[in-house]
Amino acid sequence: MNQSASPTSAEPWRRRLYIPNYQIGEAAKYARLSSQTVAKWHSADGRKTLSAKPTRAAISYMQLIEVAVVSAFRKAGLTLRHIRETREYVSKQLTAEFPFAEYRFKADGKRLVMDYQQIEGDGGKGKILRPDQAGQLAWEEVIGRLREFEYEDEGIAVKWRPRGPKSPIIIDPRIAFGAPSINGTPTWVISGREAAGETVEEIGDDFDLDEDEVRAALAFERALVSSEGKWNA
Repeated sequence: MNQSASPTSAEPWRRRLYIPNYQIGEAAKYARLSSQTVAKWHSADGRKTLSAKPTRAAISYMQLIEVAVVSAFRKAGLTLRHIRETREYVSKQLTAEFPFAEYRFKADGKRLVMDYQQIEGDGGKGKILRPDQAGQLAWEEVIGRLREFEYEDEGIAVKWRPRGPKSPIIIDPRIAFGAPSINGTPTWVISGREAAGETVEEIGDDFDLDEDEVRAALAFERALVSSEGKWNA
């Protein structure tokens, strides 16, 4: 595991990275998947894509990010077999418990590659690692990146924008205990204020948000209500 990802870090919020805090259905809605898909990816049937977990158990922030990353890979056309093999290789070679949350990956056609610089520092600059080819190195080319994730210098994906890189909605373990939020205000709070009869303008004034941000939060919360099973990976 990256040293930066250690739950024993001095920064208290880092401990929350590993606490089960998201129900399967909740994670599925954020990633626009079905609950069955997320549960299957974690099933301990010998072909699990992600870390095994007890049936019906909640998942942590690190597991949530891995779900989001795999969802992005699948929508880009990568096979589950390739994703599993890549994760297994990186997990073993780099001793990473949650490799898709601890390292940056890119999609190179139908394969996954990694920036080698995040492993070897400046010595790896300009090179990529191909986990599916026993760690073969190659010079970096123009490769599609997962832009909805933001990483610390040390490596952890500390921000996820579940509705795309230009969306104001983020999931960040340092803010609102990892609930989807806009400028520090959970989207569910904004939705609750609208349900109580407040206008978009009133909500914006109260939380120092512009009206477009309030509307984005409301649209996000409404989408969660009807998103179950909309996309099955």
